[in-house]
Amino acid sequence: MSASRPAAVIVLAAGEGTRMKSRTSKVLHEIGGRAMVGHVIAAARALEPGRVFVVVGSRREQVEAYLAEREPGVEAVVQERQGGTGHAVRMVLEQVGALDGTVVVTNGDHPLLSGETLRALAAAHRDEGNAVTVLTTEMPDATGYGRVLRDAGGAVTGIVEHKDATAEQRAVHEINVGMYAFDGALLADALKRVTTDNAGGEEYLTDVVAILRGDGHRAGAFLAPDWVETQGVNDRVQLAQARRQLNDRVLEAHMRAGVTIVDPASTWIDVEVTAEPDAVVHPNTQLHGATHLGAGAEVGPGCTLTDTRVGADATVVNAVCVGAEIGPQASVGPFAYLRPGARLARKAKAGTYVELKNSEVGEGAKVPHLTYVGDAEIGPGANIGAGTIFANYDGVGKHRTEIGAAAFVGSNSVLVAPVTVADGAYTAAGSTVTSDVPPGAIGVARGRQRNIEGWVERSRAGTPSAEAARAARDERDRDGE
Repeated sequence: MSASRPAAVIVLAAGEGTRMKSRTSKVLHEIGGRAMVGHVIAAARALEPGRVFVVVGSRREQVEAYLAEREPGVEAVVQERQGGTGHAVRMVLEQVGALDGTVVVTNGDHPLLSGETLRALAAAHRDEGNAVTVLTTEMPDATGYGRVLRDAGGAVTGIVEHKDATAEQRAVHEINVGMYAFDGALLADALKRVTTDNAGGEEYLTDVVAILRGDGHRAGAFLAPDWVETQGVNDRVQLAQARRQLNDRVLEAHMRAGVTIVDPASTWIDVEVTAEPDAVVHPNTQLHGATHLGAGAEVGPGCTLTDTRVGADATVVNAVCVGAEIGPQASVGPFAYLRPGARLARKAKAGTYVELKNSEVGEGAKVPHLTYVGDAEIGPGANIGAGTIFANYDGVGKHRTEIGAAAFVGSNSVLVAPVTVADGAYTAAGSTVTSDVPPGAIGVARGRQRNIEGWVERSRAGTPSAEAARAARDERDRDGE
């Protein structure tokens, strides 16, 4: 392994998180489309460490399931009882054996942590030849945080927890972020000597700093320049604050890369969303998951897109799209719903109150309004009239409908799958189509209209309709005289 790469990163994620008041593990609460612990793991991976461990305890089944599904290669280590941060790290070393080289320890509830900061911590640890390097920051309000104690020369002499600190120590604003870089061999030895002689009766990882310094080893610190990045999350108020701070960071990165975000205050974009220059995001829009916006695409206002690709120069207005693919120069909305498997080719249209599911709309084809399209293929240049229903489900299974190139489906048609309306074919408005329509034919499947004279006056006597009909009939009779 390269000397510049840590042997391991240990992520502490075993705490109960009682202040979240949730059935879900604290570290699994999401911000920016990723669990908090997922953000920390992403930062850890930036170090390219030999191994990544996550210490699990409270609700460990949830965390283990998340790691197995979303974080391949990350190893879970069980802490049966919550005996403090030192105890958690000791459990890792006891269960996996010695870790030779640099060992970085982080917390699973710091979702704003960046890979750049962890790299800087590891680099300072290596360059200064420290036995331990503490990540610190200057906190405007240090209440509740461990204070970093230094000697006259600026060397770290120890860290005292807030509840154990004196009034003089609490006046210090440099706080311990709770993240460290250790020499692995020295860490293992020092952990054996950590006691529980403190107010919490726990094994504090902070005590390792004093132990190593007492052994004559160098203890250093790296001061993170942005205290906001170092904040942990302990309750839902802090979760909301972190969500806003992360979103601001994501929006700024997109705008500096050439994306127009009209109203950042009402726009939310997940960390895995990508966008090309000259894309425009209008107010009240949310972009989730692996959504991608092509160059010049315009999304919003009032859109929610999840795992959706929007092609260059396409427009999406007041729409909900999940797992959809919108081609270049295509048009969606307003008030459209694209469900998984919906695919629009170049210049295709899914208009007002249109719902698409598992269907392809060919190049230049139009589904302008008031239509449900399920399990279908619509050929290039076809037009689907207002009020059309693709009846794809017979109560047992789903069936497909095929609409040919330049076909025309009349308004208020019902296409009962499986059925094909071939190239250049038409269906008459109001038809219920149950059989294939050949190329160039028109399918008519509706009853012949007949008018029953006088029905309203006889069957709805005394109603406004009957009175209107009588007046119109009398006027017609007079005009005929």
